Amino acid sequence: MVSSRKYQLSMLPIHLFFIAISALFVIPLWAIVSISLSNEVDISKFGYRLIPLKLDFGAYRYILEHPMTIINAYKVTILMASVGTFVSVLMISMCAYALSRSDFKYSKFLTFYLFFTTLFSGGIVPYYILMTKVFHVQNTYWALILPLLGNIWNMFLMRTFFKALPDSLVESAKIDGASEMRIYLTIIVPLSTPVLATVGLLTILVYWNSWFSSLLFINKQSMFPLQYLLQVMLSNIQEILKNMQDGGLVDSAALSQLPSESARMAMCMLAIAPMLFVFPFFQKYFAKGLTVGAVKG
Repeated sequence: MVSSRKYQLSMLPIHLFFIAISALFVIPLWAIVSISLSNEVDISKFGYRLIPLKLDFGAYRYILEHPMTIINAYKVTILMASVGTFVSVLMISMCAYALSRSDFKYSKFLTFYLFFTTLFSGGIVPYYILMTKVFHVQNTYWALILPLLGNIWNMFLMRTFFKALPDSLVESAKIDGASEMRIYLTIIVPLSTPVLATVGLLTILVYWNSWFSSLLFINKQSMFPLQYLLQVMLSNIQEILKNMQDGGLVDSAALSQLPSESARMAMCMLAIAPMLFVFPFFQKYFAKGLTVGAVKG
């Protein structure tokens, strides 16, 4: 009993440390929710608060004044993220499987070549010319999907996981007459759930938060993904406030009631809320997938 109590006391600083670390992650998210539900006048007078003085949904009403625009942006983002994640994980896993095979004689050369491409960038101008003049994907969904398909870090992560799988599995399947595609689909993929889920989560987060491709290649508002639409809306709010203030159209009291900071935080909530529901489904695989190759046995 005494030793158990001593053990609990010795673990108390560790528990307090992790509670503090958890608070550092939770408090900013809670602050975003609180500010998005705060009145703009209260924010200007009292600053940011973890508990709003009074609930005000004005920022959400302003953003959702035309709900079909937001709904359409969600549709574009969900389509982009789902198709892009599926194709990206499939492409990366197939390439990683080939590079992990010890009997593939070009494995080292291709691995170095892929790594070398991460050290340099071709620049925005060649990138823009390639997408518009060669692929002709402007104002199409491929302009949102293609630029993010390949991720070398994710490929190396999968390659490390595949190399840890026993070679005897592949050899026995070959003896039984299985083709490379069948080995990949029926043996490698079912055994690689942790790394596939991890890469899938990382990829879907990248697609969900993507806006730069939209800025370069999308001119139709009906094809704006969520992040880019919210950025455009925020820029419009700031421009309206600036024009009204410079033109003297409203006094400072009325100007302070227009949603600005609360709208900014409300946009953050609209952007991150779906991912907060998606993450728990990947959580049990995430830690295992990221520690692939950390311990060799």
